[in-house]
Amino acid sequence: MNLFEKEALINQAAEEFEKQSPEALLAWAVERFPNITLACSFGAEDVVLVDMLQKVSPKTDIFYLDTNVHFKETYETRDRLQQHYGVEFVQVLPKLTLEEQVAEHGEELWKSNPNQCCNIRKVDPLTDILKNYDAWITGIRRDQAPTRANAKKVEYDVKFGLVKFNPLADWTSEDVWNYIRSNNVIYNPLHDRNYPSIGCEHCTRPVAAGEDPRAGRWAGFEKTECGLHK
Repeated sequence: MNLFEKEALINQAAEEFEKQSPEALLAWAVERFPNITLACSFGAEDVVLVDMLQKVSPKTDIFYLDTNVHFKETYETRDRLQQHYGVEFVQVLPKLTLEEQVAEHGEELWKSNPNQCCNIRKVDPLTDILKNYDAWITGIRRDQAPTRANAKKVEYDVKFGLVKFNPLADWTSEDVWNYIRSNNVIYNPLHDRNYPSIGCEHCTRPVAAGEDPRAGRWAGFEKTECGLHK
C-alpha cells in the first residue's frame, strides 16, 4: 500500500468510526493492522483500553515506557493488571540509566530541563519501540488538553511514521470512569488522591479543585506534553 492509498484508508476510517464504539474501532484496527501495539501508562484511559483489548485481541502487544521514576502505585497497578489478565507488558527502558543521566546531564534533570529529560526517558525509547510496528493505539482524549483537541480516532502519526488509533478521543472523563466502574477495571489508586493525570513521580503533583486536570504535570514550567503526542 502506497502512502496515498494509506492516507485514503485512514481518512475513510476516521470518518466511519467517529460515531462508533471504541471496541468496534479496536476490532477493526487489530484486524487491518495485525502488527499493532497499545501504549499503556497505567492511567485511567489506558487501563480501559487494556480491558477492551483483552476482550477483542488478547495477544496484541501492550508496552509501557519505564522511566525508572514512576510512582510505586503505578508499578503496583502494572503488576495487578498483569496478574489479572495473565499478560506480560513489554517494558521499554531508556538507553541511559538514572546514574548515567546524572553523569552526563547533572542531578535532577527534570528540574533544570524537563524537555530533555522527557526526550531521554520517554520520546527516544518510544521512537525505538514504534519502529517495530505498523500502528499504535493510545488513550488520548480531545478534552484533556488544547494540544489534543483535534485528535482524530484514526490518523497518520507523522512524528513516528505509522498509523495511530485514538479510540477514546471523543470520550469524557465521566465516560472513562463509568466504564471502569461498570467493568470493575483495575486502576491506579492515585486517581483517588487528586491525580487525574499521572506521569513520573518527580514531575506530577495532586490537582486542586477547579484546576485544569493536567495542571499537576510539570508544575511551574510552560509544558503540558512530554512529546509523545504531536
